[in-house]
Amino acid sequence: MIEEGSKSSKAMVEKRQLFMEMRAQNFDVIRLSTYRTACKLRFVQKRCNLHLVDVWNMIEAFRDNGLSTLDHNAEINVSRLETILSSIFYQLNKRLPTTHQINVDQSIGLLLNFIVATYDSEGHGKLTVFAMKAMLATMCGGKILDKLRYIFSQISDSNGVMIFAKFDQFLREVLKLPTAVFEGPSFGYTEHSVRTCFPQQKKILLNTFLDVLMADPPPQCLVWLPLMHRLANVENVFHPVECSYCQSESMMGFRYRCQQCHGYQLCQSCFWRGHASGPHSNQHQMKEHSSWKSPAKKLSHAISKSLGCMPIGEPPHPVFPEAAERPQDLVHTSTLESPSRLDEEHRLIARYAARLAAEASNSTQCPPTDLSFNFDANKQQRQLIAELENKNREILQEIQRLRLEHEQASQPTPEKAQQNPTLLAELRLLRHRKDELERRMSALQESRRELMVQLEGLMRLLKDEEQKQATQTGGSPHSSPSHSAGCTMPMPIRSTSAGSTPTHTPQDCLAGVGDDVLDAFSQGVPRNLRNDLLVAADSITNTMSSLVKELHSVDDGLEEEEEHMRNGRDKAESE
Repeated sequence: MIEEGSKSSKAMVEKRQLFMEMRAQNFDVIRLSTYRTACKLRFVQKRCNLHLVDVWNMIEAFRDNGLSTLDHNAEINVSRLETILSSIFYQLNKRLPTTHQINVDQSIGLLLNFIVATYDSEGHGKLTVFAMKAMLATMCGGKILDKLRYIFSQISDSNGVMIFAKFDQFLREVLKLPTAVFEGPSFGYTEHSVRTCFPQQKKILLNTFLDVLMADPPPQCLVWLPLMHRLANVENVFHPVECSYCQSESMMGFRYRCQQCHGYQLCQSCFWRGHASGPHSNQHQMKEHSSWKSPAKKLSHAISKSLGCMPIGEPPHPVFPEAAERPQDLVHTSTLESPSRLDEEHRLIARYAARLAAEASNSTQCPPTDLSFNFDANKQQRQLIAELENKNREILQEIQRLRLEHEQASQPTPEKAQQNPTLLAELRLLRHRKDELERRMSALQESRRELMVQLEGLMRLLKDEEQKQATQTGGSPHSSPSHSAGCTMPMPIRSTSAGSTPTHTPQDCLAGVGDDVLDAFSQGVPRNLRNDLLVAADSITNTMSSLVKELHSVDDGLEEEEEHMRNGRDKAESE
């Protein structure tokens, strides 16, 4: 009893935590209920990390947890709901990079308490399968078109016709979300909600369903749903425009332009709060902008539109076939889409492309085109799409295989812990020997480099001395060539009087050189130091060559030992 009481108190704390954080955002200052509701639900979506779960990932979770075999009116308890949410968020963490991992336990706790507070306010500890599907499919991430297609597959019959009773059940469940964030008076469920969405239609197919719910404006009871998706798309949109009220030099999110006051624009914060200045009034019609276009782009867009080069009245969604949609939550054995479903999508794309081509040929704004050419182009496009889909399917399968191999390799095995200690000791000795040889080789390379520098300097000194002696023997009055040639070694330069030729002795040029070299030049008969230095350089080169051979032999030994260990481990695993 004490444990149950602690769990209940913890659940109440987590429930209050989410709503306290939402109140801290001060969303209630937004004067329009549509924006207020969309902002609150967007906050819940992000706080529970549902925006990171795509609708297709959500459908996969429904399948993996066996919900596709249950009736929509079947009830599940809170513990099973917690299991389903755990699988959703743990799978999400597997898809996310390590630097963007989420707190799974916190996300599960917050979302679980929000769902229970929304759909089990009386405390029965149960909720229906359809309520959970409707809530998670609505609040997860992804495109609104994909969400609506999935919802239609849940509320339509085998002929692809919407069942009004199921749509009414969907509205009953999904409109509990605004009520949960204290917006029930504006968007609560009523018995007339279905007829306000479809006042005249008797037979609702998929395209009609999408036309109504994605219209501008959508039905009043669901007007917050597309707005929530638009909020997600404009959170990081930048507008280099000054707000006419708060004088901010830039805007983030939505931008609102008055249709009566010339050049009057408001940022989303000022518009949501009902701020106005000058002749502008809150009663003026405002146009919402979700992107920024420069004046040059606006002019180009206007010219293209006036010349008829841009399509007019594009449909808000692709046109789908009138046949029944396949259910999108059937049990399957692979996370990849089946080839039959991809072929169906290809046929839909081809049909829509052919329809557009036929409309283009009948249009008066564009020159007539050859239908056969269009159909050939569509055939080539379908072939290209099929090739790309096949390649994509192969890549996904390869990624799945590599992920499984990585998970298997990362798990500790007994064979790894029972490796031969003798072989490991030999490997450590060989690596130590290799490190010593590399250090010796590095030191010899440095010595060889210094020796070659000295050799080059001495060779230049010898050449200058020979030219100097030849000049003195010939009695030339000009300055010695050694003055212009210079020395690579450091040497002092003696100051001379005007008109005199600067000279320097071999001792001056050899400052900083060894005593052996100084003695050789001071006697006037230079020894053959070039040969000695060349011999020393060759000796170092030969030593380095032997070191390289020895290093290669150590590497070969390391490779043989590692290959031996791998073979032993493979043999142990096979046994």
